[in-house]
Amino acid sequence: MSKKFPKLSLILGGANSGKSAFAEKLVISSGMYKNYIATAQAFDDEMQKKIDKHQKDRGGNWNTIEAPLDILPLPKKGIVLIDCLTLWLSNNLLEDKDINTENFINACLDANHVVCVSNETGLGVVPDNYLARKFRTAQGQLNQQVAAQSDLVVQVIAGIPLVLKGELPENIS
Repeated sequence: MSKKFPKLSLILGGANSGKSAFAEKLVISSGMYKNYIATAQAFDDEMQKKIDKHQKDRGGNWNTIEAPLDILPLPKKGIVLIDCLTLWLSNNLLEDKDINTENFINACLDANHVVCVSNETGLGVVPDNYLARKFRTAQGQLNQQVAAQSDLVVQVIAGIPLVLKGELPENIS
């Protein structure tokens, strides 16, 4: 029996854990038209090189939307990969803008299929300053709220996916 492709997926992991590569593999496995919402901003050469590498690795057959702050509305056609919620959240916090998590989740559930990538930031020490603590708290809350509504939640550690909720589609390992 074939497993239905999840409507909303959350891919978690630490920095450079392989979460983006896994999320891209998941999206590609869907066989759907691919939308990529990029939330990164290049404030220095190192970040620009990282963005360039991600673009090169992905290839040119994605509809890419640069959206560091305003990611809504989400495309209705095909599948949407949002990479990543962590940068989207930090961009908004640095601009002193609040995000409406309820509106975001409703937009995800209203779209065809959405895969969100996010950092798991709750495994480290308590940050030593207010902004870092505010970010860590907001990130934890956002991850929990998205995970609660997701059909599939996967933690990626050292490039290895660990399913926390739901089931992977049959054509991905």
